[in-house]
Amino acid sequence: MLVLALDTSSAAVSAGLSRVTPTAVEPVAESVAVDGRRHGELLAVGVRVVLAEAGVDRRELTAVVVGTGPGPFTGLRVGLVTAATTADALGIPAYGVCSLDAFGLADGWVLADARRKEVYWARYAAGERVEGPGVCAPADLPLPCGAVLAGAGALLHRASLPGLVRDEPRYPSAHLLVVRAADRVRAGAPSEPLTPLYLRRPDAVEPGASKRVTA
Repeated sequence: MLVLALDTSSAAVSAGLSRVTPTAVEPVAESVAVDGRRHGELLAVGVRVVLAEAGVDRRELTAVVVGTGPGPFTGLRVGLVTAATTADALGIPAYGVCSLDAFGLADGWVLADARRKEVYWARYAAGERVEGPGVCAPADLPLPCGAVLAGAGALLHRASLPGLVRDEPRYPSAHLLVVRAADRVRAGAPSEPLTPLYLRRPDAVEPGASKRVTA
């Protein structure tokens, strides 16, 4: 079963193909471009690249998996809308996975850059998320001394963090998104609502009512 995976929750725009078998999930192709201002353009290119590299047609896809964030409003919705429209057009299910779950960290904290001097975070033990996701300033995280940290947010704030910061991974892996959704793929579970994890209000808001100006 060929599965397309997408993630636009960070500055990395990722598209990947993985093959789900009864006993494994095998990576087939992956495209990653780091540019936080061109999610829509780069995701479309990435999808074309991985399909061409694998030599497959869209109609051969079994399911679509997408990272649901947390992430900025504008970038995150690109991946979610693309996943939903692709699944609808092909008549296949779409599944959502928390993007922080696709870092592959067994034990420790994943910190993604949330801008505004904040991080999106989650804590993992034995490969499973046990706290989060949340968003806060790095100084507000209850990090134990010697904690293992990963992600672009950890690298950005390395100097102020009390833990051991890994250089990699910096961003979610499209392949690991499929690993997280593999049981649903194998079961042929129905498509799910793709609910974004924004965690806070978007920067852009509708303008308020105009104030009356008098002479």
